[in-house]
Amino acid sequence: MSVVSEPVAVPRRRRGLLAFVREHALTAYAILAFVYLLLPIAVVIAFSFNDPAGRFNYVWQGFTLENWQNWDAVPGLRNAIVLSLEVALISSVIATVLGTMIGLALVRYGFRGRGATNLLIFLPMSTPEIVLGASLLALFLTLQFPTGFTTIVIAHIMFNISYVVVTVKARLVGFDRHLEEAAMDLGANEWTTFRKVTFPLIAPGILAGFLLAFALSVDDFVITYFNSGTEVTFPLFVWGAARVGAPPQVNVIGTAIFALALAAMAANILIQSRRARQSKGIA
Repeated sequence: MSVVSEPVAVPRRRRGLLAFVREHALTAYAILAFVYLLLPIAVVIAFSFNDPAGRFNYVWQGFTLENWQNWDAVPGLRNAIVLSLEVALISSVIATVLGTMIGLALVRYGFRGRGATNLLIFLPMSTPEIVLGASLLALFLTLQFPTGFTTIVIAHIMFNISYVVVTVKARLVGFDRHLEEAAMDLGANEWTTFRKVTFPLIAPGILAGFLLAFALSVDDFVITYFNSGTEVTFPLFVWGAARVGAPPQVNVIGTAIFALALAAMAANILIQSRRARQSKGIA
């Protein structure tokens, strides 16, 4: 019996091993990809607590909280952060308003040039940033428009609109138009229908577009570099500081921005989950 059962047991073990690999291979790959993506962020967070001996924050020396307590100790860092936040807020609000209206027009209405407009919306997303930055700089110089805060805002609005339009359009595609028709049948006019029915349902898409535009604006370097003039945003400050040794306060700001982004995403998810539970309860 032992001679017969032994050859049978080996294939069974192999089949069990193959089944285990097939079942968990995708999970293992996802975990490795997730670790690969988050590893640089983990390094940034860790080195925000580093106590470097010199001006180069590349080797771990020891743990300290002084970098967080004196996050603005580096000259010019506070002004760069304030400028980046101002540009991001203004450009994101304007891009969200314009992008939402463009998305509504492209999804809801048929007009001459609709296909060309859809194509033009994708051009800023597909064009290399260095080409956009150089083209905008050439435009401003041709118009003899001085580069600075205003040109940075204009440039950020230009490339942020495309991302807002795509995000809002994705939300509108699955929108049930019968809800608007029911509201108007009950006596609501166009503005009331939009304010009480349409806008609350597409608000998650609008918020997602705004957060995406804000993140892209804070993070942008190439287009800002071409059109900033004498202004210095946070990415430009990091680039300049890295040439002589980036201080650990840069890691502190990066960690804080990452934490705020996670908090905003978590709040959005919680709000949407609560609304989903309330809608199910009403239904």
